[in-house]
Amino acid sequence: MVILVVCVASGISYGILRFSKALNPFLGDVVWVYLAYTTLAVRDLRVKGKAVLKELNSGEIKEARVRLSMIVARDTENLNKEEIARAAVESVAESINDGIIAPLFYLILGGPVAAIVYKSVNTLDSMVGYKNEKYLNFGWFSAKLDDCLNYIPARVTGLVIAVSAGIYNKNFTASFRMMTRDGKNHFSPNSGLSEAAMAGALGVKLGGASSYFGKSVQKPYIGEEKNVLKISCVNEALDISFIASVLMLLGGIVYKWVF
Repeated sequence: MVILVVCVASGISYGILRFSKALNPFLGDVVWVYLAYTTLAVRDLRVKGKAVLKELNSGEIKEARVRLSMIVARDTENLNKEEIARAAVESVAESINDGIIAPLFYLILGGPVAAIVYKSVNTLDSMVGYKNEKYLNFGWFSAKLDDCLNYIPARVTGLVIAVSAGIYNKNFTASFRMMTRDGKNHFSPNSGLSEAAMAGALGVKLGGASSYFGKSVQKPYIGEEKNVLKISCVNEALDISFIASVLMLLGGIVYKWVF
């Protein structure tokens, strides 16, 4: 399944790029930009995060749970306000890597085709990369390959979040310290880095009890509870994600200019 999906997605995108450039160089550039755009989730992450935030601020807990379910894999039916906010912050932190920094990383190195290869694997991991009875033997390769492709980008993401936190008038030192201290406190070898960096930036504690497919899971704690995790933390996490995307884009421009 992984080989088929990745080969088809990358093959079609490569063919479209070659064909459009053969027709007209300017058209080729336009198609290049469009394909690159489809791999990034800066706006989508902000829109969906803001939707959760809006319902929380309005006191519409049931609707906030529905909105949250669109960006997380965990069960949301019984979450309270604080748990919804915590899940949203964790999702935003993880999505900074999966939806912004990692695609940009591969886009910078190999163009839209490389970014689409990454997004294909990452999407497969989101669909079937679960350690449960249904997907354990079917999705393990998607999950392992996603771990490999995310190894370097995840560490870049943690650093970029820390720098973004400093720009946002949050604590760069605490963000970087949490990334190095608690980045390993996660079932994934990569996701904990961005979550730890975000936890340090906001001064909150993430992790703890969650439910996936009706089964309770106790996730390791990440960060220190210097501040209460409020609804406003979701907005702060979204702002940091936007700054991180701008920094990574600027870094890519500098890299291309130098090399």
